[in-house]
Amino acid sequence: MSLMLTSPSLQNTLSCVAAAGDIAMSYFHQGAPTHAHIEMKEGGSPVSAADTETNAFLHHHLSALWPNAAWLSEESVDDPIRLTSKDVLIVDPIDGTRAFIRGDPQWVISIAMVSEGAPQWGILHAPALNETFIGIHGQGAFCNNAPIKVSTHPELSQSRISGPKPILHRLSEQHIDFKTEPKIPSLAYRMAKVAKGQIEAGLSSTNPHDWDIAAVDIILREAGGILSDLWGRQLIYNLPFPQHGVVVGATAHLHRELTMRLKMAHEFP
Repeated sequence: MSLMLTSPSLQNTLSCVAAAGDIAMSYFHQGAPTHAHIEMKEGGSPVSAADTETNAFLHHHLSALWPNAAWLSEESVDDPIRLTSKDVLIVDPIDGTRAFIRGDPQWVISIAMVSEGAPQWGILHAPALNETFIGIHGQGAFCNNAPIKVSTHPELSQSRISGPKPILHRLSEQHIDFKTEPKIPSLAYRMAKVAKGQIEAGLSSTNPHDWDIAAVDIILREAGGILSDLWGRQLIYNLPFPQHGVVVGATAHLHRELTMRLKMAHEFP
């Protein structure tokens, strides 16, 4: 089975995302620093000219494709009209900006359509890795048009887990013999690797925003996995404060035990 899109708007969205990837790639140098101008935002996180230019392109074209949807993006001023809108496009023009800046290819363009707080479809485009993920509610998850599924590894022991070192250290203190994977700089791509079956679980730090995870949420769920908070609760998007605590993405086999173990760990960073 391969991906078949019946929605012209979604087909055009994929084309738009590919074009946005070309814009970002014009600033990217694998293994070397970007030549894009970089500024520091309040809070100390970087934003590059590639972020802002890609964001402007996506805002212009996606708003035309989805005129009834509001807009929420990391690189746009928050418009409160989104809070009274049924549908909202949630966008991160470059998730993994620090990786992008230093020449690490593990960054993605992330776009989700959220309706009444729940993702209906999500797209992750990793142009430096030649991978495009899409998940559509009730229709499955795909990478480069081929269906993907989570790993079938049945136990937490020997599972491959990627996340912040402090959280992994606290998990290891519970004498679980899991395999620590290198932290993947883009949180969305980290969870996409769970969806693709390349690792069994991905963990976040304590401050992911809607734009970091909304798209990969539906991709992971459609691939047979679960994305939740530490209590196993499904995330709700497009709230007034679009930020979450620690987020766990894992196979359905391991999710319950992993969240239980993580709650037993104390004082998350």
